[in-house]
Amino acid sequence: MSTQPSERHLRGTRRLHDVDGDAGVAVVAQLAASFPDFATYVVEFPFGDIYSRPGLGLRERELAVVAALCALGNAAPQLKVHVGAALHVGCQPAEVVEVVMQMAVYAGFPAALNGLSVVREVFGERGIALPLPAA
Repeated sequence: MSTQPSERHLRGTRRLHDVDGDAGVAVVAQLAASFPDFATYVVEFPFGDIYSRPGLGLRERELAVVAALCALGNAAPQLKVHVGAALHVGCQPAEVVEVVMQMAVYAGFPAALNGLSVVREVFGERGIALPLPAA
């Protein structure tokens, strides 16, 4: 049995770092301490396979993930990570806010309100001012 990581795992680790920086790698390392098989799945499938596909840039992927997690309505910890990731890959704070506000139309006001609460928390932790309302 080989102890070397697969190419898929290496590709996933690189992409995870591209998306989340050191914070994402730390989250997976913490998960691996208790659930190593699941940590491998998290690295290889989403990041090694899906995030590594051509067709969308990391900005577009993260805006889509923020929208999806907000719409789910029960994924605040993951939404928090991906709001941070969206900022890390170059999304502007106003873009993140607009995507979450858009979810009021498709996922309902409670989902958008909860999402905006997560956005406020992440922005506050990073010293980012909330975008001013549109004129």
